Order: sequence, then structure tokens, then C-alpha cells
Amino acid sequence: MAEAKKVVVQLPGVAKTPNIAKRYELEQEEMDRIGATLVESATTDVDEFIELVRDADAILTSWGVPITERIIKKLKQCVIIGVGSIGVDMIDVEAATRAGIMVTNTPDVFIEEVADHAMMLLLAQNKVLKGMMIACEEGKWSDMRPIPSAIPRLWGQTLGLLGFGNVGVAVARRALPFGMHVIATDPYVSELKMSAEHVEPVSFAELIQRSDYLSIHAPDNPGTHHLIGTEELKAMKSTAFIVNTARGPLIDEKALIKALNDGEIAGAGLDVTEKEPPDKDNPLRTMANVVMTPHSASASTRMRQATRTRAAREVALVLTGRWPMSCVNPDVQPRTTLQRWQPFSMDRGPNR
Repeated sequence: MAEAKKVVVQLPGVAKTPNIAKRYELEQEEMDRIGATLVESATTDVDEFIELVRDADAILTSWGVPITERIIKKLKQCVIIGVGSIGVDMIDVEAATRAGIMVTNTPDVFIEEVADHAMMLLLAQNKVLKGMMIACEEGKWSDMRPIPSAIPRLWGQTLGLLGFGNVGVAVARRALPFGMHVIATDPYVSELKMSAEHVEPVSFAELIQRSDYLSIHAPDNPGTHHLIGTEELKAMKSTAFIVNTARGPLIDEKALIKALNDGEIAGAGLDVTEKEPPDKDNPLRTMANVVMTPHSASASTRMRQATRTRAAREVALVLTGRWPMSCVNPDVQPRTTLQRWQPFSMDRGPNR
């Protein structure tokens, strides 16, 4: 009888219920189907984590110790790293690819939640929600009322989408009924797909210059790091707002703070920051023209359960010799013997 596969799992603290029997029931259900054994990692020490995963057949993660090249080089038999999120920036995907290890994510689980959150941040800026709330709390009922009069109504404004994957599409579908004109740029999406969604395809430079609201929906990787920096912020309209529900490092935070202080842009709605949580002395926390939320855009009653189940299912597929649903490094395929059981997606390129 073949030895049971070993799957190491690490979850964020909010998912770690005191009852260990309940803690991993979502992942265990999928592992039971294939006779795999789940092993919990509760350590934050890299060396301890390496010893735990050295002989693992798979790793399930969404938080905790980042899976770096150093860790990947120590893996003796791991074939898949399953990530329970859209972003895979906590994994060195290139190192995993060199090692022949597949990396999967969950790109289509909490799309609607993130799109709702992006629109919420956009609307909050349009209606100066933060200032209005503070004024009401402090009893300054009339002080803030003239401020929205200086902001154009949403109808007819241009929304620029940096990235047109699943979330970008969902945001466009929400913005159009508000009367917004939507433009987008994404090197991995055809203009035909954008046009089919009544979205105007534009270049990156044109997106920056024309957007009244710029909403970011790109992955965090070396090519997108600080994609929005000093020059891009200077090129934006002084009346423009920026919204980020993707990843903090896509924006050069120091440049953003300067642009907000200097009036180069009007405001920002941020669910993510370069460092999370941000330092207590980070100016973004207290700026009147910044609305912040604690990386919570994906949260809903469905999100955690659906994400963990989907991530575990991807691991189960690979450990039983089948190609997963959402491989972010498909260039490992020639080095595997996995059975391809579904057609190649033609919607966009690698989801990372």
C-alpha cells in the first residue's frame, strides 16, 4: 500500500479555531478523498518550517512563512504549492518553476466581494465620506457640506482600470450603470474582450492621464512593483482619485504620500499598503483625503470557506495526477506527467 501523501498547511490566525478538529475540516474533506495526511505548521521560524516541509508532497498556504527560494531548494518531493488567494506574491514562483513545482491560486472565488469593495472606496471618495463622517461625529453638521459641491458628479466621469482580469471586469460592470465611462489597460487581455464589456482599451500612459478614478487590479510581481510612482502620479489629473484593492507594492507609497500632500491627486482609497499593517506614524492613516480599510476587500461569509476548499481541491487534483484549474506557472507542464483534463483558458495569460 502506497504511503499517504503529506500536505503541510499554514493558515492565518483568524482561521485557527481553538477546536483542532474543526480547524482544518475544509481542507481535510478534500484530503480524505485522496488519502492524504494534513500536517499543521504553526511556526513563524523559517528553519523550523523547512524541517516540517522538507519531505512534504504539497504545501497549502495563504499566510505565514513566505515560500522563498531558500525553502523551495530544500523541498525533496513537493509537487504543488496551493495558495488560498488571488495574489501569489508570498511565493517565489520563478524558483518554484525552476524546481518543477506547480503553484496554484484561487482567482475566481471572491471576485464579487473585491469588486464591491473597490466601488465602495470609489463612492466614498466621490462623496467625501470620511470627512462627512468626522464632521457629523464632531457636531460640525454644516462645515463639510460645501466640499462635495467642488467634486463632479459620478455620471460622465472616467474610470480607469489598471488590469482587466476577473475583478477588473466585475468593477467595470458595476461602474457602467453609474454612468461612468470605463477605460482599461492590460497586456494579457485582448481588446475584443474589453470592447465586449463596453470598456475602451487604452495604453498605460493614456490610462494615467485620462482617469478621473484609477482603480488597480494587477498582480504584484517584479514587473508591476511601484508601477504607480512619482512620474505616474504627476501625470494624473489633480482632481483624480486612486483606488487600490490589489496589492500595496504596486504603488510607491512615499510618492503617493507626497502627491497627496502636494495636491497632485485629490485622494486615495486603499485596502492594501506596502507594509501591513501600516506603521502607526504612516501619514496615510490620518490624511483627510484617504480612506483606508485593513486588507478586507475579499471578506464575506462565503470567502474563507470557498477559498480554502478550492485551494485544497487544487492540491488534491495534482496529487492524483491531474492538471489543476488555476496553475499560475503553466511553464512547468513539460516537466510533469499530469493529465490535462480541461481546455486551456484563452481569457488571459498567467494569473500572476
